[in-house]
Amino acid sequence: MFEGLQGKLQEVFRRLRGEGRINSEALESALREIRMALLEADVHIRVVKPLVERIRQQALGQEVLASLTGAQQVVKIVRDELVELLGEPGGELRLDGRPAVILMVGLQGSGKTTTTGKLAGWLKGRGRYPLLVAGDLQRAAAVEQLVQVGAGVGVPVAKPEPGETVLALAPRAIKEARERGHDVVILDTAGRLHVDQALMEELSSLAKRVEPSEILFVADSMTGQDAVKSAAEFAAALPLTGVILTKLDGDTRGGAALSIRTVANVPIRFVGMGEKAADLEPFRPDRMASRMLGMGDVLSLIERAEQGLDAAETERLARRMVSREFSLEDLRDQLRQIRKLGPLSQMMELFPKVGPLRNLDVSNLDESRFKRVEAIINSMTPLERRRPELLNGSRKLRIARGSGTSVQDVNSLLKQYKGMRKMMKGVQGGWLKRALGRAR
Repeated sequence: MFEGLQGKLQEVFRRLRGEGRINSEALESALREIRMALLEADVHIRVVKPLVERIRQQALGQEVLASLTGAQQVVKIVRDELVELLGEPGGELRLDGRPAVILMVGLQGSGKTTTTGKLAGWLKGRGRYPLLVAGDLQRAAAVEQLVQVGAGVGVPVAKPEPGETVLALAPRAIKEARERGHDVVILDTAGRLHVDQALMEELSSLAKRVEPSEILFVADSMTGQDAVKSAAEFAAALPLTGVILTKLDGDTRGGAALSIRTVANVPIRFVGMGEKAADLEPFRPDRMASRMLGMGDVLSLIERAEQGLDAAETERLARRMVSREFSLEDLRDQLRQIRKLGPLSQMMELFPKVGPLRNLDVSNLDESRFKRVEAIINSMTPLERRRPELLNGSRKLRIARGSGTSVQDVNSLLKQYKGMRKMMKGVQGGWLKRALGRAR
């Protein structure tokens, strides 16, 4: 995510750090490069010019130019300005009324129907009792798609009756929700390939009919300035209350994320980070800015770990490592735990891009390697997993054939496993004991 912008900004900061004290000439050169990096990332010119000017005004202060840590201060200034630009944190929906009504709007292909279901699942996980309404009556199979998405998150869907318009369906669904005790109604709506008068008139009439507490525009972040332009057009015709940016995990530039709040004058509420129902996150500008600058997002990593990992199993594996009894079976179980957190490429993006991770290309990470390792370990007997020193040539050949891999793959796994065991002996488990509260 944001690889292009991230790489260019990191190079600018790297050169600044090599300057020692920063003079005004070096600073102006860096600001020109920051400006070009933002423009190449498809950030709107209306956003770029005032942003760079604000950075200049702060960075030209004598306390920055005279400081031995001037480069670090410039990085902090850029980060703080990006946070300010991105706006307030999302996730705090205004859910007035019984039931509260959320209207989902956007163009075709933006991921609106899928996101509608994800939002229902997110609300359900926070104690709400939502009802989905299949109001996209223009696109073929849109109703059935929402039914399937709703089933995936365990949320019921109100469907149109034969010949029923969305203007008739919506109030009927709200009445049904009230009678059944639903406290939130999320209404999916029809989109178009582009903004047109008929679409806006239908959405405007629908908004007046249902009086939603939230009108959320769903935008495909990978379309860059097209998403920003569409958001501005929708905001001019409807009282939008927020934006949900989808497909952010595949956005290498970041132009939509950095432009949409300023140009459309609406906050970003949520971001879609994948295809799964759980891949919808409240927007956090401070964390997003850190990721754009290659500083990582350790807090999000911790939150994913808390939500996705089995605490008892994690502690069991840690204790096995402390006691130096860590077997190949334990390694397999540990890898299964890691895979619960999501794609490896997404996890690595949350780490700061420093040291050995500085030039890591997460797009080339081999996700299938975990599966091969698990297949190899599963092809061993229980005794072989506990005592890998028994693995001779014929056993390795049998394991390779059983796992659909090669003897070279088996040897590579065993080498890495032995390296892990050696490392554990070297540190004698002290750091892990302290982490588990066992050190005195």
